[in-house]
Amino acid sequence: MRAVPSHTLNPKIKRVWRINDALWLTLAYVCIECPFLIGAAVDPEASWAWLIVAGATALYAACLVIWLVVLPPIRHARWRYEVGEHELDIACGIIWRKRFIIPFVRVQNTDTKQGPILRAFGLASVTTATAAGEHVIPGLTFEEADRLRDLIAKQARLAQEDV
Repeated sequence: MRAVPSHTLNPKIKRVWRINDALWLTLAYVCIECPFLIGAAVDPEASWAWLIVAGATALYAACLVIWLVVLPPIRHARWRYEVGEHELDIACGIIWRKRFIIPFVRVQNTDTKQGPILRAFGLASVTTATAAGEHVIPGLTFEEADRLRDLIAKQARLAQEDV
């Protein structure tokens, strides 16, 4: 069995994941709670609505603790990548671990992406596309993302010439 890839993501990615997860959890919580809060406000005797609001709030608080405190360090520790001579090796996952070995001969294109949260932390993602789909390496500095994108593109071009 192959050794685990050696390169890790920038530690700032944990803050990006926390912000992103907090936004999505809060959006889901608000969408779930609004109908019940309106129902409870319209009918003050609807005690069942207040029970649902209390239960959903407790669930929201538990999810915040799990997604914002527990998961980011574990997720960061499990994320690894390596650019070899003939392939890109990506390992990730907490419960369901995934390992992608992407031969450069299969790479169709590679690019860098930044959303507003990544940009605020000075990070970018590198996306490598094949016929089977896209593989993303998140949480790299701008310079590292550009270097990695160029290296993958160069290796893919050389692999295509060898075929």
